[in-house]
Amino acid sequence: MREYIEQVLRKEDLSFEEMQEASRIILDESTDMQLIKQFLIALAIKGETANEVAALATVIKSFAITLNVPEGNYMDNCGTGGDGSNSFNISTASAIVIAGAGVSIAKHGNRKISSSSGSTDVLEALGIQTNLDIQASLNILNKEGITFLYAPTVHPKLKRIGLVRQQIGKPTIFNLVGPLTNPVPLLSQYTGINRPDFTIEYAKVLHMLGRERAIVVCGTGGMDEASLVGKNSLVLVEKGDLIPFTLSPEDVGLSFYSPAAVRGGTAEENAQIMLNLLNGKQDAYFDSVIFNAGIGLYANGAVNNIPEGVKLAKDSILSGKALDKLKAVVAYSNPNFAQEVLS
Repeated sequence: MREYIEQVLRKEDLSFEEMQEASRIILDESTDMQLIKQFLIALAIKGETANEVAALATVIKSFAITLNVPEGNYMDNCGTGGDGSNSFNISTASAIVIAGAGVSIAKHGNRKISSSSGSTDVLEALGIQTNLDIQASLNILNKEGITFLYAPTVHPKLKRIGLVRQQIGKPTIFNLVGPLTNPVPLLSQYTGINRPDFTIEYAKVLHMLGRERAIVVCGTGGMDEASLVGKNSLVLVEKGDLIPFTLSPEDVGLSFYSPAAVRGGTAEENAQIMLNLLNGKQDAYFDSVIFNAGIGLYANGAVNNIPEGVKLAKDSILSGKALDKLKAVVAYSNPNFAQEVLS
């Protein structure tokens, strides 16, 4: 590991094979945690490459728990996090809306590490038990077309890495690989990063990992979501072609808002925001979700263009289908909570 640390400190990129070896060392429980910390910090300072990200994601997936998932067109819309925007859990709400529109979602997420409320934190605040065994999570996916996979459950080797990441307290390559390590085989994906200089490279990674169709977004101001503030940078991955484009809220009939309009808070506060919008309250939170869900539906191929996706996402909410999805997942995992809170 010291050799790789020295190489990275010299600003030398690791090859795919070198990063695979470094990744295996990182995930070896006998490796000193201080060395792991030094390596991750050095890599962040140098700047990660597509080869490095893809290699780490490949090794992490090779160590994940094996899931017996029926063949299907599954997608994820997990972002990298770490954008510092303090927005509420847009991708988690969008996942529910996308599922309400009929697309099978396997949402991969974690607790807060560099944000105030991770996807797992807000799901628990909504009443969803995230400590379900793997088979129960897959049963929900088969029955309802949506499930939430808690990263430490499906990636037991990452427990020590989580401690290192908390010590660092800033985004690392593990933020970048988080959306790429879903153990459910994904044909499509919508994901956000907070680095406008890395959108093409990240799109390359998605292609390297076998996504048939995907969209990477870097929102205005470096959000890892499509932002209502202004012009967003995106890359469409379609059967190996990488197609950059930009998108503003007005392009899909939505209004501009300031970043403060979608600011979140604690897990409990974000859960209430989510319940309000799923019950049809139309404001900046609502628009942010249908904007991102609409792009996700287009990434999946469920619609022919993003305006159609936004329209379908809005219908998913106003028809009650999205809220019904949430209720179904809560009822499966935590029946008493469902009767008390979501009735």
